[in-house]
Amino acid sequence: MTMSPGSNAAVPGSLLTVRVVSGAEVDASAFRLFASGKVNGDADMVFYGQPENDDRTISLKTEGHHSLFSVDLSRLRPEVQKVAFTVTCDGGRTVAALQRLAIQVEQNSEVLMSGNVELAGRQEAALILGELYRRNNEWKFRFIAQGFNGGLKPLAEHFGVNVSDEPAPAPTPAPTPAPAKISLSKVSLTKEKPAISLTKRDNFGEIRINLNWHRGNGGATGLRSMFGGNKGVDLDLGAFVRLEDGYKCVIQALGGNFGSLRDEPYVQLQGDDRTGEVSDGEWLHVNGREWKHISEVLIFAYIYEGVASWDKTDGIVTLHVPDQPPIETRMTEGQNRRNMCAIARLVNDNGSIRVERINQFFNGHDDMDKAFGWGFRWRAGSK
Repeated sequence: MTMSPGSNAAVPGSLLTVRVVSGAEVDASAFRLFASGKVNGDADMVFYGQPENDDRTISLKTEGHHSLFSVDLSRLRPEVQKVAFTVTCDGGRTVAALQRLAIQVEQNSEVLMSGNVELAGRQEAALILGELYRRNNEWKFRFIAQGFNGGLKPLAEHFGVNVSDEPAPAPTPAPTPAPAKISLSKVSLTKEKPAISLTKRDNFGEIRINLNWHRGNGGATGLRSMFGGNKGVDLDLGAFVRLEDGYKCVIQALGGNFGSLRDEPYVQLQGDDRTGEVSDGEWLHVNGREWKHISEVLIFAYIYEGVASWDKTDGIVTLHVPDQPPIETRMTEGQNRRNMCAIARLVNDNGSIRVERINQFFNGHDDMDKAFGWGFRWRAGSK
């Protein structure tokens, strides 16, 4: 069903996917709203800095420029009246720069309804796209496409979220702690701003690195049609790791070198998605409690199977460090005949973590190894 702004339709009161389809980078958010039309607390907002709410009834995943909200209507508390879905642009852009914007409600990979936003001439930096809402003990979806002045901060405050402009500082003793505010901060590493340093700590906690990419409509089938041929593209995450004592190794699914968090090298690949059907991509974890023993982690991605079409993957890597805003970098300026991308590296700089964007493309592991002087010996392998 194709919807026009203001129209509504009934939806199953069960597990749904609400997909925000965009032609360029955009920040999508969801707000769990009550009878007041506002949130009850900061846990009711789901966005890039808080990808799931407190009871995990709403969660956010990304696929390139697209955003997927999983919403379990059957488990939402009875007092929840609406779930609103919004988008915001940063960097002074308006939604007209997105080229395409749509919202879809899906169940079991079937599109139940969709609404396309007319973008021509729009000057807003934010939109309220649509909402799921209760009516007579049933759930409906309304397509809204309403512009909103300002960015994510005023939009969040409109729904009652208590917002902080800066990341939360390190806790200090206080007789009466001030109420915590949600941080909307995000760091994007670009050609113009290629690095950031995180202040030295004794314990950085568990550092999570996510690789995600655009799979096209229909998951793995979309990948096959996107890249051509019968085989989908197997986009893999890996790392070169060097410890302070000189030990070095490669972490990757190729050859089954998944690493370890408890023991050397304190870096572990969490799994290998060969189908493209795992919507939250691939994860690499670093034991930040042992950061003092790690010298460098070079993060890379490679196309194990399929045509090297980086311009179509729209790959994004996001670094999650506890108590820090997410740090992201995109695999842009790709060279399509090269199947290897050195994405970024984490460098131990006297105990702090220096995150550096690389975004260089190579003809395989050996080519990348020589460029950065790691000195591994390479031979053909398989998974």
